[in-house]
Amino acid sequence: MHKTIYVGNLPFSSTEDDVRSLFEAHGTVRSVKLIADRDSGKPRGFGFVQMDADEAEAAIAALNGYELGGRALRINEARQRTGHRVRRPF
Repeated sequence: MHKTIYVGNLPFSSTEDDVRSLFEAHGTVRSVKLIADRDSGKPRGFGFVQMDADEAEAAIAALNGYELGGRALRINEARQRTGHRVRRPF
C-alpha cells in the first residue's frame, strides 16, 4: 500500500529531482509533486511524495526537521483537505 507524505518548508529553489533524491535514500519513490501558485506559477514551498507505507514511515522519521537549503523541512503523513476555500474572482 502507498502512503502520501507532505513535505513543507521547502526552499523555493527546490526541484522535484532534489526532493526525489532526498527521499530515495529511504526507499522507492512512486511520485513527487511540488505545488506552484496557480496564478504566478511560482513555487509555494511545499509538495507531496508517494512511497510504500513502510518506507514512507522511515522517511518521515528520518527527514522531519532535516535542513535543506537553510530551511528545516516539515515532513508528515499527508491528510485529506476538508472544507478547502474556493477562489472567487473579484
